[in-house]
Formats: sequence, structure tokens, C-alpha cells
Amino acid sequence: MLNKLQAIVGDKHVLTGEDMARYSHDFTREFTWTPRAVVRPANTAEVSEVVKLANATATPIVPVSGNTGLSAGAIAEGAIMLSLERMNAIRELRPAAKTVTVEAGVVLSKLRDAVEEHGLIFPLTFGAQGSAMIGGNLSTNAGGSNVLRYGNTRDLCLGLEVVLPSGEIMDIMSELHKDNSGYNLKHLMIGAEGTLGIITAAVLKLFPKPRAYATSMVAVESLGGALDLLNRLQEATGGAVEAFEYMPRAYIEAHMHTKQAAAPFDEMHDVNILVEVGATSERDIAEQSDGRPAIAHALEDTLGALLEDGVVLDAIVAQNEAQRRAMWERREAAAEVVLTRIPIINNDIAVPIDKVEAFIEMANAEIIKADPEAFPLIVAHLGDGNVHYAVKAPNHTAEVKAQIVESVENCVLELGGSFSAEHGIGTYKLPSMARRKNKAALGAMRAIKAALDPNNIMNPGKVVPLA
Repeated sequence: MLNKLQAIVGDKHVLTGEDMARYSHDFTREFTWTPRAVVRPANTAEVSEVVKLANATATPIVPVSGNTGLSAGAIAEGAIMLSLERMNAIRELRPAAKTVTVEAGVVLSKLRDAVEEHGLIFPLTFGAQGSAMIGGNLSTNAGGSNVLRYGNTRDLCLGLEVVLPSGEIMDIMSELHKDNSGYNLKHLMIGAEGTLGIITAAVLKLFPKPRAYATSMVAVESLGGALDLLNRLQEATGGAVEAFEYMPRAYIEAHMHTKQAAAPFDEMHDVNILVEVGATSERDIAEQSDGRPAIAHALEDTLGALLEDGVVLDAIVAQNEAQRRAMWERREAAAEVVLTRIPIINNDIAVPIDKVEAFIEMANAEIIKADPEAFPLIVAHLGDGNVHYAVKAPNHTAEVKAQIVESVENCVLELGGSFSAEHGIGTYKLPSMARRKNKAALGAMRAIKAALDPNNIMNPGKVVPLA
């Protein structure tokens, strides 16, 4: 097997033994494994040949990109681990069409930098963008902080190139915004976490880069008041709010301790919101008498009115890029802050945006039934209802973890939400899928998996629980 893999990709790109160390654990280091080998193909043809070999020998194959996932979706014990890191070319950038064609191993931050030179953005953004790769973003349907304005990764993709479990190359690299020719195979592959095929390239949408930003830290009385703030800002800016991120007092305190950082305000507040508005129109970017763009004044005027109404308790508007980046660092450090408290019971959930407050109150009351000392560490993409509800349970056992996860799920489903928002299923949420996913839907997923991957070689044991 190793000789055949080396013949496909070259000797130095088939790793074994100690050379596999960095591929043998997840981002949190909570899960570890030993692959049979790590294979690093240079192009789609090599991926196809590797997959054909795996399929012919019924050898499991697990794709990996930046390995920044949080749902244990790349566990590869005894499997061929296929790294897309060498497939990192930007094949074509078409500024007039606002599209870019990229290979799966392109690092997200490098893509963002490349298109920015043309006055464009690829709007997907989150804390791990310096190592996360496009293939992984698509495979998990990543979200991030700009979903409110631009949507999830699924909404940013026009076409795909995918190597199927048979080794066949499925070319659906459409650049069309409308294509109604049969089943939407693109959407089937996005979010499938490599269980139906390996994404090797994609055509992605680009957007005009905002020519001015207005960014602020805002303290409000309650999450209900935060939604009032969001709605007022959307009205004032014509729907230009890009990010609306919630950080409660406990998270602010944890960030201050972990990063030796300053507090956002002179006084501590229970509800803290990071707001960012992006402007592209001449009206909104027009320089005012103080040298700042009109959009910054629109943000300040809205905050001032809400201060008078008592909804806003305090607010600081960034006066320059350094202050803006400091505000974003506070939010983007969330993974680092949470990982200092491992073991953590991670819950990545979504509820309707007007039910986030109710969810947090319900979940806070439930988790202490499993462990009276348990407490949450929360950050949320409040604008789209996605709450990262991590729980630290000092009396952590498998039974306590299971009880907390199930109680959180109960709260989520009672409010019409989902137990998985943007981190994917992997293996971490297989029990949740078995408990909570509609049985007919699970049956359809199993049928699709069996039809496309009859030998069950493609990232087996992930996403869809056994019957």
C-alpha cells in the first residue's frame, strides 16, 4: 500500500511514523489517533488515484485541511489521512464577475488578502482564518462573524470540484448564479464533512470591500435591548451591519485573565456587544468635518439615541484601525480562552434570534442539575442566533457530560433551534444526531451514503450515526 501511494504522490509526500505527529490530534488535543499514513497530493488527478486505491482495497480515507475543527471530524485511526495542504493555488480571479476559483488547500486569510488587492472581499471570517483552509470551510459549512450580512460558506459558493469515493472527478465548477439542472449536488457536498467525497476546488463569490468601517463595543441592559439596537442599526445603515457579537461579563473577565487584556469599559457590564458596520456607498463613506466617514456618525447617532432611551448603557466607537483590531481581538480570542479551561463540554447551537436570551436562561438552570458547580462560558453570533455555549463542569465525568449535552439539546429543541450550528457533526455530535435528527431524514442520509460510498471508505463513522 505504501509503495503504491508513493508511486502516486512521490516518496516524500507519504508520511509515516513520527512525521505524522501534527496530523494525529485534533485542534483541542482532546482526541488523538494514529493514521496508517498521511498522503499529500499535489493535484486533483493524484487525489483521484489515491481514492481509487483506497476504494479498491477498502481502506478508510480521511481528508484534512487546516485541522481547526471542533467536532472530532478528522479522527483517522488506521486510515489514510489525505492532506490537501499542497493544493493551495488560486486558479483564477475574475474581479469583474466577482468570482475566484481556488483549490481546497488555500488558507482562508491568504485568500482574503489576495482578493483585497482588487477592492474585493471573501467575507468568511473567524478566529482560525490564519490556518483554516477552504476545503474544510466548505466541508463543514463554516459560519463565522459575517453570516449576518453575507451568509454561511454554503451561500458563498457557486461551484465545486469533488473526487467521489469511486475516484471519479465530479466537475460542477459552475460560475452561474442560476443553474436549475437537476439535483443540487453542490449543496449535498457542502457540509458533508468528506463523507461523500473530497472537495478539491471551488468557485467562490466575492463582494465589494467596504470602503469604511464603523466599529464599536456597546454595553446594553439585556439581550432584548441588544436586538432593539440591532434593528435600529439596520434601519439607520440600510442593512449594512456585518457583525453583531455577544460577549457576557464572564467571557470578558476570562479574556482579561487569559490575555492580560484591558476591560472594554470603565465599568463591567453583563451584556457586551461588538458591532461592525461596513459601508460601500459614496453617501456612507463621505468624509465629514471631523475627517471621519458618515457611517461612523450614523453609528454614533443611533447609539446616542439609545443611550437616552436607557437601552445602551455605554459605548466606545473605534477611532482608528488599531482600536478596531483591539475590539476584534477580544472576540476572536474565544477559542484560545475556552481551551485554557479544557475539558470543556462544547455546545454549538442555534435558536431564533429573539430566543437567545430564553435559551441561555433555560440552559443555565439545567446544567447545574448535572453538576452544581457547572458554569457556562458563552460567546454568540447574536445577529444570526448562533450561541457557543461551552460548559465547564468541575465534576466532569462521562455521565455528567452526557446529561449536560442532553439538557442543552432539550432547551434548544423546545425553542425551535438546532443542536449544531457551524462546527459540524464529526464524531462529537453523533449521539445528538441519533437522538434528535428526524428518523426519515437519517434514513435518507444513510441511503445517500450507501449509494455514493458502498465500501464506506470516505471518512467513515462521521456525521451519520449507524442505524
